[in-house]
Amino acid sequence: MVAGTGTLKKMGFIYYKKRLCRILAVASVFLSISISVYGQALRGTTGLLHAPTADMQRDKTFMFGGNVLDVTPLHYYDFDVRYTFNYYLNVTIFPWLEVGYTCTLNYADEGSTYFPKQSWGKYTNQDRSFNFRLRAWKEGWWKTWTPQIVIGVDDPGTHDSYGGGGISSRDQNGGNCFFTRYYIAATKHVKLDNLGILGVHLAWVLDRPATWEHHNRPAIGGNFRLGLPAQESCAVKMINGLNLMVEYDARTCNVGFEYSFWKDYINAVVELNRCKYFSGGIVFKVHLK
Repeated sequence: MVAGTGTLKKMGFIYYKKRLCRILAVASVFLSISISVYGQALRGTTGLLHAPTADMQRDKTFMFGGNVLDVTPLHYYDFDVRYTFNYYLNVTIFPWLEVGYTCTLNYADEGSTYFPKQSWGKYTNQDRSFNFRLRAWKEGWWKTWTPQIVIGVDDPGTHDSYGGGGISSRDQNGGNCFFTRYYIAATKHVKLDNLGILGVHLAWVLDRPATWEHHNRPAIGGNFRLGLPAQESCAVKMINGLNLMVEYDARTCNVGFEYSFWKDYINAVVELNRCKYFSGGIVFKVHLK
């Protein structure tokens, strides 16, 4: 039996459609997210968007990246621009210890009395800060339901004087410790079959920034990493592992997501602080172990 022209065209269309799906499926394997993705790249450390968690990176993970940051969440209200930038380095030295270094750019406004005139209208200085995270208890150590616990600190020290000098503890005026906070966080993960992994996070935060109000408050949040069953659908494979996040960071309510372009080696982070102020960036990871 000889097939007609219309039948041959239809068979050819089906063949190329299946071939395209196979190509996209293979590509999605390389674009799929690893379930070890954790956020807070906006602060140069591990966590949600701003709220701390007890998640830890893989042992010997080296992270570096940069972000575009809306100045409103940073309380940089005196900037003439809407956005600033940061970049950072972060190393998980041991499975229980993470150390990071973050630089946030400062903008010299027109007419500034601090920066020289030749710097006006430029990003001309940067605030440098360290962060440390110590895992005090591993998830499931005692009972399967016990959470992981991490103690952390952001920006604990400052220079003796603006622009340089030795490193000293935060003084009464705050020095230039614009992001100082201390916290203890607990995290528990729940695996939902054929759906993904739900993370629940609770922390107690002692906020001590230099230029805005201090407080002791809880922070709470959740994230959900999609882990749908493998199917022929290319769309499902492409979104599998997308990390959705929502939080109250002890100050504001925020939403966002993280997505990996290559097996947790290259990740994009997007946030809407207070559900309206955009920030986002890219983080690169190298797993040395």
